[in-house]
Amino acid sequence: MSDSEEIRRPNAKYRLSKENDNPDEITYHYNREERLAKAPESVRALYEDAPPRRFGLFRSLTNTKPKAMTFISIMVISLAIIAVSILGLASDSEDIEGNRISAQAIRYEGTVIVTVKKSIKKNLVGRNASSYTGAVNIAVTAPEEPPENVFYHRIFFTLEPQENYHFAVPFDSQELLLVIQTEKKTVSIKVKPE
Repeated sequence: MSDSEEIRRPNAKYRLSKENDNPDEITYHYNREERLAKAPESVRALYEDAPPRRFGLFRSLTNTKPKAMTFISIMVISLAIIAVSILGLASDSEDIEGNRISAQAIRYEGTVIVTVKKSIKKNLVGRNASSYTGAVNIAVTAPEEPPENVFYHRIFFTLEPQENYHFAVPFDSQELLLVIQTEKKTVSIKVKPE
């Protein structure tokens, strides 16, 4: 092929456009408005000119169904933990007339020393509830000891927010049963000496 030869199209005899037609009379087979009218809502939302949404922490945590379910699960578990801690269901302490009582026992040089810890119970708004003050009787026994071998001790609760009481028990056992009694209420606590 030389430079003097002109490159010809294979369809050179056909006209590429209608030169005599009016552009207003041309029939278009594609109409965006008609297509969008038949499209689903999600496609129409892509073509809408909406201002960008502001960042929101709650919206970003719940914008999809899995994220929303995870967020709700975390909130329910958190509320359950808070409720259990406020009601004191998970602790090893007992409630006795507005006071929280817990007990521990340790072995020291062949003697079992019992520690009773008292704290004033707080109500739901964080204030101290009305609590018992006065004499508290404690009876300590061991399951393998005969019933007549019971050690008695008396302590006195005051209005101090926290108090610790220590006393020695005259016998050694794998498990001790403490029966704590005020004028109106009695609770029992099992303790294993360490």
